[in-house]
Amino acid sequence: MITRHQRQRTLTARPAYLLRARQHELELNDRTRLMAVVNLTPDSFSRDGRLSKQNDPAANCRHIHRLIAQGADVIDLGAESTRPGALSISAKDEISRLIPTLMRLMKTVRVPVSVDTYKSQVAKAALEAGASIINNIQGSQLDSSMLKMVARYDAAIVLMHMRGNPRTMQRKTVYRDLIKEVVEELRVSVEKCLEMGIKKDRIIIDPGIGFSKTAEQNLQIIKNLNRFNVFKCPILLGPSRKSFIGQILDQPENDRLMGTAAAVCLGVNYGAHMVRVHDVKEMKDVVLVADSIINQRLEKR
Repeated sequence: MITRHQRQRTLTARPAYLLRARQHELELNDRTRLMAVVNLTPDSFSRDGRLSKQNDPAANCRHIHRLIAQGADVIDLGAESTRPGALSISAKDEISRLIPTLMRLMKTVRVPVSVDTYKSQVAKAALEAGASIINNIQGSQLDSSMLKMVARYDAAIVLMHMRGNPRTMQRKTVYRDLIKEVVEELRVSVEKCLEMGIKKDRIIIDPGIGFSKTAEQNLQIIKNLNRFNVFKCPILLGPSRKSFIGQILDQPENDRLMGTAAAVCLGVNYGAHMVRVHDVKEMKDVVLVADSIINQRLEKR
């Protein structure tokens, strides 16, 4: 017999939020939103940074507009690889990769643009160029100067859980109580954001799939995603092409489409408001069907 508690864990009713990010307002309710990954680095873990090898902002923007046409609700630009073991690059190099594409994009794009960075100098340049969200992978090790800039520009921020940095994070996977500790470390980040003047309706929570987590811990995070509702902020999940899928399927990064689809579907079921994905067209279909089942009504494009 299925208990009430078990039923709640398998059919999640997501709390509704209105995310504000500068001039943008994005409803996050019973429709799952898609954040499209755009890597402007040649050494991305998913090997999809080929667009930026020639550093061609026009080509990058054409690709981004295709993603928007396929259903992307948010564009997430990254100019530094954060794959496990990746070496840091200078803020100057990151800015030189990022800003030409961002400035060109802002002339034509109508959806929110996020920049994936943990450096305050890069965040400043991105906000000045028009970005509306800062996606900070070091959400539990926040730079106060970055938070003040986010608040000053009325931008939104993604607080992702990670211990250490990309070089060291996979040596920091020991937890006594995984969910409890991740929640508490993120709580420190949320409180610091509020202290720095960032409003609650501009904060997104990301539990950090693949960052300071083993494959088994990633599965546990997804299955317990609704426990992150404690923050009363929208939840972002980023399982796309991650190594835990590769371990299950014994497949390389670019052959993990169906595994990603399964992780996205279950992530939506357990409460993700937004999913960060590489394959927008395919994941749009996945979330439409998942949303239709969860909401018990037909969702349409």
